[in-house]
Amino acid sequence: MKSFKNHLSLITALITILFTIQVFIVVERSINAYEENLKNDYSIIVVVNKNLEKKDFLKIDSTIESAEELDPSHVIDSFKDEMKEQNLKLLKLTLPKFYRVRLDHYPTPAEIEKVSKKLLRHPMITRVEDFARNHDVIYKLLLLFKEVSTLFAIAIFAVTTLLILKELRIWQFQHNERMNIMALFGAPLWMRSAVLFRLAIVDAVLASLLVNGIFFLVVQYGWLQTQLKAIGIAVNIYVLPKDPVILSVIAFVLSILLAMLVIAGSKEDS
Repeated sequence: MKSFKNHLSLITALITILFTIQVFIVVERSINAYEENLKNDYSIIVVVNKNLEKKDFLKIDSTIESAEELDPSHVIDSFKDEMKEQNLKLLKLTLPKFYRVRLDHYPTPAEIEKVSKKLLRHPMITRVEDFARNHDVIYKLLLLFKEVSTLFAIAIFAVTTLLILKELRIWQFQHNERMNIMALFGAPLWMRSAVLFRLAIVDAVLASLLVNGIFFLVVQYGWLQTQLKAIGIAVNIYVLPKDPVILSVIAFVLSILLAMLVIAGSKEDS
């Protein structure tokens, strides 16, 4: 019964770590997908005295990905009832050109300021609207969410790692007598600690199978993807075979390293 409890405690701790890691991966993918959406939605409006080609904008800054001219027809059409057709044509000729400039990534506030200044240095550009205030709020919220998720993952990883160390230490004490007898007969340290490594490997396999099974079922039911799509985020929460391999390797390596740490500590104590 004690053996089962130790197995259960160690498996639970490993499951917590693996589950936290996978959730962190999903959060990172979701943040990156949301950041990509923000990049596609964000643009800088530029007012120009004369026509400029896309290549002219690309020369201004390396982060500029595209530039398209905006059609002012809908603005001019709003004056149809108030102005004569001849005046409307004249207005259309005298209006400056408007361009929507997009960047190749979602920029930081400092990058926006830098690009805006470079645009304004161009002799043909008279005004730049970068929507800096709104962007700054969204960017800070995105950054805060990233930091909170990272701190949360680190905290859980640290606590559960200490719990695994404790469980391995308890398991070692339970088999201490047998290990001492083997030491009297000249058995090397790795052979005496074989039971500890076996515990670590078996529980790592079981924990990784359970966590992979949970996320596989989540993907099959599709509930989480539906919730993410509802807020405009399309992301794969469980990528085969990449994610199962990552979780299995982490479980195996972590269990072995912690077992070696416990063994090294007992060697120093002796």
